[in-house]
Amino acid sequence: MATRDEKVAKLSKAFEDFLRAIDKSPGSYRELLETPVRSAEMWVDELLDGYDWSPSDILDGGSPSQAESSMVVVRNLFFHSTCPHHLLPYHGVAHVAYVPDGRIVGLSKLGRLVDCFAHRLTLQEEICQSVAEALVEHLGAKGAACFLDAEQLCMVIRGVRKPGSRAGTVAYAGTMATQRDAKLEFLAAINAEE
Repeated sequence: MATRDEKVAKLSKAFEDFLRAIDKSPGSYRELLETPVRSAEMWVDELLDGYDWSPSDILDGGSPSQAESSMVVVRNLFFHSTCPHHLLPYHGVAHVAYVPDGRIVGLSKLGRLVDCFAHRLTLQEEICQSVAEALVEHLGAKGAACFLDAEQLCMVIRGVRKPGSRAGTVAYAGTMATQRDAKLEFLAAINAEE
């Protein structure tokens, strides 16, 4: 696996080639001199760093809990990701819930879990499903849910060009995938409709 510096170097070269391909050589434009390196660092450190994270490490530890019938819900977790189809960003909020089975984790770990899957070249639907499944698989939750509400820039600045449009996706895992009451409780907690 390539190191961070190796990734930055390769991407810097690619961004320099990109700028040359559109007749904007970094050497010809002062404001573009550092663009290849800045862009490479942003992609490696901020847009695609989720590949370096492990959901099992994020959800490791935690605390014992007797709250096995209570649903833990965290709303409005800001996230951003990059669409693999056009390499355009999208952003929005995630609402995450799980039903503990003897163990809970700090609420901030749910935000980290979302970023683990969002900071990749991935579809919104895949983030949703991965978050819900990770909570069941790595935390041992009885059930889990994830709802993402996002603005997809590929719909705003290209194609259909529909500013203000939002995409909503929801995924369930474990008991929440089969229990209608649990789904309704989650949707009510995040002020969404069935």
